[in-house]
Amino acid sequence: MISPMFSILLIPFLAAMFMAINMGGSGTAPSFSAAYGSDIIRKDLIPGIFGLFVFAGAILAGKKVVLTIGKGIIPADTMTFALTTIILFAIAISLLAANLLGVPQSTSQSTVFALMGPAVYFKILKTDKLFFEIIPTWFITPIAAFVISLIIGLIIYRFPRESVRITFQELAHHRIFSFIVIAASCYVAFAIGSNNVANAAGPLTSMVLTELDICASGDKFLIVMILTTLIIAPCFGIGSSLFGIRVTETTGKEIVTIGPLGATVISMVTASLLLIASISKGIPTSLVQMNAAAIIGLGMSKEGAKKILLRTSLRKIFLLWIISPLLAFTLSLALTVIASYLGYVNL
Repeated sequence: MISPMFSILLIPFLAAMFMAINMGGSGTAPSFSAAYGSDIIRKDLIPGIFGLFVFAGAILAGKKVVLTIGKGIIPADTMTFALTTIILFAIAISLLAANLLGVPQSTSQSTVFALMGPAVYFKILKTDKLFFEIIPTWFITPIAAFVISLIIGLIIYRFPRESVRITFQELAHHRIFSFIVIAASCYVAFAIGSNNVANAAGPLTSMVLTELDICASGDKFLIVMILTTLIIAPCFGIGSSLFGIRVTETTGKEIVTIGPLGATVISMVTASLLLIASISKGIPTSLVQMNAAAIIGLGMSKEGAKKILLRTSLRKIFLLWIISPLLAFTLSLALTVIASYLGYVNL
């Protein structure tokens, strides 16, 4: 017979797995849109490779972000079964809407906004890390990705045109260079694992400790975090299979035609910025926005600013970046109000 506690914990875990599937669909684009846009990898190979490196990144470099999501925005002891389920459900719905529209969305921003809903309602929001570290990073990292990619793009696209010994088309069919591009895409997937898996594993970790009345000490928090990560991370590969290619085509094919040299630049710039945010401060930040900013910067260096900024897909992406986090916040807040009124959430 299944114990009542197991039945209670099963619901938020299923919600987190559903959320992770949607994150896997959204996260495939910043990992492999560059390689896929360069036509150097088959789309049927992407989900498996993506899932493997996401798992590695979560286990090896994801601890600090789990701590931030789990107890840096809202107190860990308030993450009850009901509240955790509400938060995860709100995030999953906002990401599902973006995936169905084929637009890569920031899972980190949706997660933070979903956490803010009940935190605002119960007046328990931890503002220091949110306003002085997380939100500034959301603005700084895409700008950095854009500027770095624009500068590098102005250099690398000039080199092949001026050289009489090498052309960009020759680079595109070079096996060694293609391998480097794929390796860079795997590096991005690893960075996603270090940051985005925490969006589901963080609330789950705090919830398990709260519901089982376990003190959230360093070792105990780490053990529970690893267990939740082992469950959540593989779901990213499933989401990549279900939604990833459609979202990847939006970013990799519709904004700008990317060559292999540009693909490597985008992968290395975005992954490095994300890993710095994850390992140094444990800040959940938006890789999809950094990735799009890098593609825009590279595209401007290749095709000009006016042509890139008038792309229809680009306007749709910007609109969804605003709507999805607000949807997560609104849904989370509304469900918290209803649950509180019905007596399911009392802090």
